[in-house]
This record gives sequence, structure tokens and C-alpha cells, in this order.
Amino acid sequence: MKKSLVFNIVEGGFKRVGRIFNNPYRKIGISSFTYRKIKNLPAHKPQTMEFLGSKISFGSRVEFLHSIHEIFIDEIYRQNFDRDNPYIIDCGANIGLSIIYMKKLYPHSEIIGFEPDDTNYAYLEKNVKSFGLPNAKIFKEAIWTENTYLNFQSEGSLASRIGDGDGKSIKVKAKRLHDLLDRSVDFLKIDIEGAEYKVLMDIKDRLHLVNHLFLEYHGTFNQNSELNEILQVLTDNGFRFYIKQAMDKYPIPFMRQNAEGFDVQLNIFCFRK
Repeated sequence: MKKSLVFNIVEGGFKRVGRIFNNPYRKIGISSFTYRKIKNLPAHKPQTMEFLGSKISFGSRVEFLHSIHEIFIDEIYRQNFDRDNPYIIDCGANIGLSIIYMKKLYPHSEIIGFEPDDTNYAYLEKNVKSFGLPNAKIFKEAIWTENTYLNFQSEGSLASRIGDGDGKSIKVKAKRLHDLLDRSVDFLKIDIEGAEYKVLMDIKDRLHLVNHLFLEYHGTFNQNSELNEILQVLTDNGFRFYIKQAMDKYPIPFMRQNAEGFDVQLNIFCFRK
């Protein structure tokens, strides 16, 4: 019994030390102490901290940690371009982490970003200014199939989306993506919380202008046919694609529990031969 207790204490100590040395955020200059500090911040409260030599502002600590892990540690947007000044369109820029990453990696890139959520856009504007990003233009607009005004469910988070819902619904200006695809685009990122199917169908005759495409697909089981259409459109336009799960909604798929929101969230990476 005594030996078991000592063993458990020592084992627990090794695990704690292991977690410190295996801190993945160290790659981007966030120590284990700073990581724990971020984890213990209030859930939803404006925060500003040092990040990559500048000040970064955000609201949700959970979403911030998730996003910097995905973008700066896993580097899901990393790619090789044929030129030093790639043209990038970021649909769903959120607080600007994807734009900051691209500008750090490709400083001469030309980027336009769109974010319709009031809270997210305020952080986006602040962060683009803080990092002093040249040739990065941002717009407080949603991406859609026409130039209009839309009802928008403003969550102040990654879940903000077009449409009415239980959250705060506001009117936002919307931009037709089709109109923006009037020249060669090196990278098009579409992460627009469920509106991607309609937008992709509207731009399918312009996809020949896009070299690399990232699409975060959000759908329900009743929309599986839309996913099939999306993959067919990508294939018809000469893309090859690689699909990764963006969220593990049902860990045991055959034993699904009733849940709200999207059933399927996929990251679809599209590239040419």
C-alpha cells in the first residue's frame, strides 16, 4: 500500500513535468506558465497580451488557444506559392490570426479579409493595426451570393453566422464573392459557418482562377447531398482534395445523441496537380 502511494506520487510528478516540457505552445513563444495563465482567464472578457512580438487582443480564451494551435502550431494554412506576393482572400477572418500568420510567413502577400461580426471585427481591426500589416485590407462584411444586407446571428465568437437564431440577430452588409474573383487568386479561405455551400455554388464558374482553396464545411445529416455536390464541383474544377475532421461531434457515430448545431464539420484542403 505504501509502495503504491509513493509510486503514484512519483508518477504524478513525472506527468506534471512531462506536460511542462511537452508544451506545444512553446513553438510560438508561449511558456507553460503563460499557457496556464491564459487557461485561467475569464471565459469571455476582452484580453490583450504579448504575442509574436506585438500585442494581440481577443475575447474567448478557449477559442484563442484553439485557433493559435490550429494556425501557428499545426500550420494548417502553410503552403508554397509560385510568387513572393501571393494574393489571398480570407472569408471569415475572425480576429485576424489567419491574416497575421500569412503575413508573417509571406510578408509581401496581398490579403483582403472579411468579418461581419461586430465583436470579432473590433478585435480584427485592432490586431491588424497592432501588427502593422502592409497590404492587408479588412472589411466588416459577410461573404454571400449577392451584394445585399443579411440577418446575421452575432455571437462574438467562431460560431457567428448568417441567419436568425437564438443569439443576437443584426443586419450586416454582405459582399458577393463572385465579384471578387476577377483575377488569379493564390489562396482562397472560406470559413463562413454554414454559408459555404451556397457561396461555392455561386462561384463555381470562377474557381479556375483559384490555385489553393480551404473550405470549412458545416452541415447536418440532412445536408449530406450538399457535401456530395461540393466535392463534385471541386473535382469538376480540377481540384484534388484532402479532408480532415474539424470537430469530433459524435465520438461513437453509431450511438449518436441528439445535439444542436451542425452534425458534420470538415476541413477540406483543395489543391491542383
